[in-house]
Amino acid sequence: MAQMASMIRRRLNRGDGAWAYAFIAVALTVFAVFTAYPVASAFIISFQQYSPMGSTFIGFDNYSDILSSDLFWKAIRNTVVYTVLTVPVALVLSFAVAIMIMPLKKWMQTTFKAIYYLPAVASGVALSVVWLWIFDPLPNGILNQLIGWFGISNQNWLGSSSTSMFSLVLMSWLSSHGTSIIIYVAALLGIDDSYYEAAEIDGATFLQKMWHIVIPCLKPTTLFLLVTGVIGSFQVFQNAYLMTGGGPNHSTTMVGLLIFDTAFKYFEFGKAAAQSLILAFIIALISFFQFKFMGKDVEY
Repeated sequence: MAQMASMIRRRLNRGDGAWAYAFIAVALTVFAVFTAYPVASAFIISFQQYSPMGSTFIGFDNYSDILSSDLFWKAIRNTVVYTVLTVPVALVLSFAVAIMIMPLKKWMQTTFKAIYYLPAVASGVALSVVWLWIFDPLPNGILNQLIGWFGISNQNWLGSSSTSMFSLVLMSWLSSHGTSIIIYVAALLGIDDSYYEAAEIDGATFLQKMWHIVIPCLKPTTLFLLVTGVIGSFQVFQNAYLMTGGGPNHSTTMVGLLIFDTAFKYFEFGKAAAQSLILAFIIALISFFQFKFMGKDVEY
């Protein structure tokens, strides 16, 4: 009897395994076709002078050309500057808005979260058209009218090397932070009320509660938003492409835009593949150090 029961259990286990593989087959197929295969193809193409009619293997020439290109390093520098100026500010603004939403009633919290998240579902092209209107260099441009009240002359916000990067950064600061706000609100709601009750008994002030309770409890959420924010900012493309096209004088050329231009403007697909792999390596390296130095005491 024991041997028969063991045999039945083994057959059932094999059946469960087959069903498990059947359920994940679709997801594995999608991953293989749309992620694994393109990455493998990009790796192979990066060592070639690619042409649809026939490619030539050129070894590491694409990589050496990229690493010796002043434009590539300028794009890296622009991307780093954009990331440093936008990601921390986005975290602070999202956290501040989430804190202000928390004391409100449930229906008001839902309303404000919907309002803040609404720009995230809007068309990026439509939002860029609005921002082009705001940055209009003529006197009737919204931003020029605003600074005109303070006696400052008109600025060519997107057409000048001295203001073009600031314009993209300002656009990021004032754009949608809805996703981060919703995540922060959810994390705040997950903090146990007993912490606040104990702090109130001890006579803790609002700032003390923030420093000793809220910020430590939100560290996993902050790390998640920081990592994903840095990844997103290093891959930024839409804003630079639609607002400035990378100009003037490549002052707003980001790595993502450079890869696009290399592939679809100059048709150097092998070099574009190499650029994308270098960018992926940089992002992976930054993410590794973020987890290593900021995620030591983080529990999920």
